[in-house]
Amino acid sequence: MNNPKIIVALDYAQAAPALALAQRLDPQLCRLKVGKELFTVAGPHVVEQLVELGFGVFLDLKFHDIPNTVAKACEAAARLGVWMLNVHAMGGRAMMQAARAAVDMASADKPAQRPLLIAVTVLTSMDQPALQEIGMAGSIEQTVQRLAGLAKDSGLDGVVCSALEASALRNVLGADFCLVTPGIRPAESGTDDQSRVATPADALRLGSSYLVIGRPITQAADPLQALQRISTDIQGL
Repeated sequence: MNNPKIIVALDYAQAAPALALAQRLDPQLCRLKVGKELFTVAGPHVVEQLVELGFGVFLDLKFHDIPNTVAKACEAAARLGVWMLNVHAMGGRAMMQAARAAVDMASADKPAQRPLLIAVTVLTSMDQPALQEIGMAGSIEQTVQRLAGLAKDSGLDGVVCSALEASALRNVLGADFCLVTPGIRPAESGTDDQSRVATPADALRLGSSYLVIGRPITQAADPLQALQRISTDIQGL
């Protein structure tokens, strides 16, 4: 089965440009990420439209609430037919276990289509001073490893992490644990608002499973060509 490693971030404020971009891309080469802004504006319908176009959709809403509320949200997301969804690991064990149970229940009649459920550990926009400012003890690396271990113990399929943390997490959590890496920038691109970044090839060599790439593709003069170039660069990794 085709398993593209690139996830294109549809960071748009309206559905129309997001759908227009999707129609220019190739679902054999990438999945698509729908985040808070697009989902808030366009709702579940845009997710359904992207699924109908043949794309795997990563619903990036980072659910973080009491266990019952998160469970209901995850159940609803699973029923949309998404490929992947996420929660905040800082919501704790009970919340993540409730999310796991809800996704499994929603997919009970079609287990082969059960979406991946992953957790956010520490946002890639955060550096060490930012982490300390919110009262988190220890280094970024220690915090990420602690939360990722908790996510695995809670039955989740993987975590969102920086490529700089991927190697250590892969060593601790095993080959089958899914590591989704934002902050990916081809060598010729800037860092934008990300603090912990890597190139696509470097991220895969470090142990990342999937790469979230936004502006280097979405703002390219030819988005499909940019996607194809990155796909070629990482072929075989």
